[in-house]
Amino acid sequence: MAVELASAQCCIAGGGPAGIMAGVLLARAGVDVLVLEKYPDFFRDFRGDTIHPSTLELMYELGFDRALLRLPHQKVTEIAFHVGEREFKVADCSHLNVHHPFVALMPQWDFLNFLAERGAQYPGFRLRKSAEVTGLVEREGRVTGVRVNTREGDLEVRADLVLGADGRHSTVREKAGLALDDIGAPIDVLWFRLSRPKSDPAETMARLGAGHFMVMLNRDDYWQCAFVIPKGDAEKVRQRGLFAFRKDIAELAPFAKDRVEELSDWDGVKLLTVQINRLQQWYRPGLLCIGDAAHAMSPVGGVGINLAIQDAVAAANILAAPLREKRTRLDHLRAVQRRREWPAKITQAVQVQVQNRILRPILDARGEPKPPFLVRLLDRFPLLRRLPAYAIGIGARPEHIRTPVFAGH
Repeated sequence: MAVELASAQCCIAGGGPAGIMAGVLLARAGVDVLVLEKYPDFFRDFRGDTIHPSTLELMYELGFDRALLRLPHQKVTEIAFHVGEREFKVADCSHLNVHHPFVALMPQWDFLNFLAERGAQYPGFRLRKSAEVTGLVEREGRVTGVRVNTREGDLEVRADLVLGADGRHSTVREKAGLALDDIGAPIDVLWFRLSRPKSDPAETMARLGAGHFMVMLNRDDYWQCAFVIPKGDAEKVRQRGLFAFRKDIAELAPFAKDRVEELSDWDGVKLLTVQINRLQQWYRPGLLCIGDAAHAMSPVGGVGINLAIQDAVAAANILAAPLREKRTRLDHLRAVQRRREWPAKITQAVQVQVQNRILRPILDARGEPKPPFLVRLLDRFPLLRRLPAYAIGIGARPEHIRTPVFAGH
């Protein structure tokens, strides 16, 4: 069977936040880019919905923010824990020095479609869906392209640089033989949905009960729910039975107790295995990994999408001119890792502390639920809430757009 051939200055494996954002910025800067997305669309429930103030600030810098915020979304200015009928406020984004000081809750497929539409305005941007990267093309120790499976047959893409943005189960990373350090996570998540009538509370919330913790994301007509469990306990939860699981949910969210019967079987409850890991080295000659392919994040704080986008911005800032001028060197790839490795390490360290010192004790507790000391402290002193708001909303080393619009556009 004949193999279709294609070429690009930069071939990006993965159409998630890191891949699409990098593609848009590089194409905007005059680089010929091909983004390969394995699925026919962006519709996946496990994708994060939180667009944080740091990402909204990037949208402002690009002039995209007004159009983006015309899409359906919910604004989250304060983050709170709910214990029974009591609310404990832990973060306040309203004081952040940005143009949009809130977290926008928007289905990630809407956000990715929005970015892809903006990318299509640039002549150098190409997005090919139903195109799964299956291997690397190498020559004399340098990655020179990728092998791709498509509906039409096999495809080989030759590129000056391959950008691995294909997520925490990265094929590019595996085929490149890059070493991964597993930091570990003591939790997993059971993912399901419940209907949401208009009479329900509007805000996204974290709910704490006796030995249980759940986050409920407002998706307008339904709640997307993340029920946190100890690592590896999914089978134990199933063995207790669906009735017991529905009872736990009803105790955590009494306003939704009339809807737990919507979970009629375990098919509606999906296991999300939580990982925290990162590459020792993000690059090889001709290849660079970013986003979850370089550092998988815990769902704590919902910051994974924003870290991925920050990686994409840093990569575009550093690589756009060398790619356009065909002078990309290993030093450029190394510079991206140096720029983004420290923020990833800091964020993961904070996530580990939250998991070990707050979430795991909640899950191990018995009897009447008691908010952790830090939660009570933040609720008591409003000024302190600005610290977690900055950590979640802005994060370590926020990036800014440094790539100009190429004169050819």
